[in-house]
Amino acid sequence: MDQVALVQRAAEVGGDAALGFLRDLIRLQAEGEDAVQARVAEACAALGCAVERRRYRPADIRLRDEFASDSAMATEERVAVLARMPGTGGGRSVIFFAHPDGEPFQAQHGWRHDPLSGEVEGGRIHGWGVADDLAGVATMVQAIAVLRAAGLKPKGDVILASTPSKRHARGVHALLHGGVTADAAVYLHPAESGVGMREVKALAAGQLIFKVTVPGRLPATNEPGHAAFAHVAVNPVEKAMLVVAALRALDDRRGARVHHPALDAAIGRSTNLLIGDIRTLGDGRASRVAPAVQLSCALAFPPGERLSDVQAEVEAAIAEAAAADPFLKDTPPRLDFVSGVTGAEVALDHPLWTVTSEAVRTGTGAAPEINPLHTSSDIRNPMVQSGIPCVGLGPLCGDLTQNGGRDEWVDAADYRRGVAVVALLIALWCGAAPAE
Repeated sequence: MDQVALVQRAAEVGGDAALGFLRDLIRLQAEGEDAVQARVAEACAALGCAVERRRYRPADIRLRDEFASDSAMATEERVAVLARMPGTGGGRSVIFFAHPDGEPFQAQHGWRHDPLSGEVEGGRIHGWGVADDLAGVATMVQAIAVLRAAGLKPKGDVILASTPSKRHARGVHALLHGGVTADAAVYLHPAESGVGMREVKALAAGQLIFKVTVPGRLPATNEPGHAAFAHVAVNPVEKAMLVVAALRALDDRRGARVHHPALDAAIGRSTNLLIGDIRTLGDGRASRVAPAVQLSCALAFPPGERLSDVQAEVEAAIAEAAAADPFLKDTPPRLDFVSGVTGAEVALDHPLWTVTSEAVRTGTGAAPEINPLHTSSDIRNPMVQSGIPCVGLGPLCGDLTQNGGRDEWVDAADYRRGVAVVALLIALWCGAAPAE
């Protein structure tokens, strides 16, 4: 029997065990992230991996072409689990990474299923963080179990990394800047777009998050109501509209100038500036002038653009709007950059894409497609930080908690297919030899 058949048979036989391991991780969340990481470390050690637990503080990790303000970043010490399976020699190496941390648990979650029991209903496994990203963590561990059950050992080194990610936790960054490297990397995360294992992430746009605080001036009165004095006040709502117009003009200029073939083909545009929230920094009363208005914005930009250049464009647009208004010229808006990440991609003629495509086609019976719309996906991290090519893939999922959904789920059959695909990917990329 050839290696592909051995892997597929082992994955089929081990499907229930793979599902059971994922349910273990869901249940252990009740004890906290450390309990989940301990179970991952235990499972990797049992599979013959050399396991490390690396402690780090996100703020201590200095990044390339990426930043986050203190207000946006996790501050507590975290633990990344690093498991190494040395190859027999002569093969390419790979890092698989996924994150064990999810959205903060909400006691009043409104779920129909118990969020911490891993209930399976209608072919779906439900659980808090199951799609974001416990399924990814479970997949890489169970893929090694499948290879062992198939009687195979990779020729190249395989590295498994269970690394915190939410709120700029920077787990994979800590490992990359701590000396962990390989010939390729694969980010394992269920497909939020609803395509499942038929989709491969090979392009991630960059994203800049920023806030603009536009000042006003209150009328000189002690009266509780300001309506009668509005003509002697400076209304920040009106001044904010000038900044909005400047940002819309910037968006139009960029949309006409900045192009990426994959993004243009997918949605007809390669960059967008979204003003996602506008709020007054007052008490909300209609009869009072607010002291300021705050705009919260996100700007998506394609691989190839420098983060610093995009920041400079935003700064220039706001400065130009302020210079054209007498009040804002003397009392300019405040621009705060909250976070920024740089885009990255893997070309379709790259060996990693070729091998990944073959593994998906063999494991699912269908050729994969690329979705280029995963803005700021973690596939960027190995590429931007360490120059390591990276793709991402994962099973069908839905109702993600991070999107305001309820009863977050992963398709059980597609998760099992995903374990088989990743085991095949290891065999194809690293090479495989019969275990002694």
